[in-house]
Amino acid sequence: MPRPLPLGEDELRDHLVDIPLWRLDGATLVREIPASDFAAAIGLVNTVALIAERMDHHPDILIFGWNKVRFTLSTHDQGGITILDVQLAKRIDEIRFDALA
Repeated sequence: MPRPLPLGEDELRDHLVDIPLWRLDGATLVREIPASDFAAAIGLVNTVALIAERMDHHPDILIFGWNKVRFTLSTHDQGGITILDVQLAKRIDEIRFDALA
């Protein structure tokens, strides 16, 4: 199935209202999440990995410090942010982080 096209500026702005924890960084969406400890950070990464695999849409993930995770979303083959990135951001926002500690 072909990937959706990048969102237009107005469409993207409308979607950003639904994901206020995310910021635009060029042609990507970025969210940094502090976890309670290293194990919780890894649990978060593993949880997102399962979601991303089911969606067949994979974020760039950076673990830094001892408890922080940065997710960067972009549809690489489209060169920008598509509805898939917004959908994945929403799914990440639905994760109960306290359950991962």
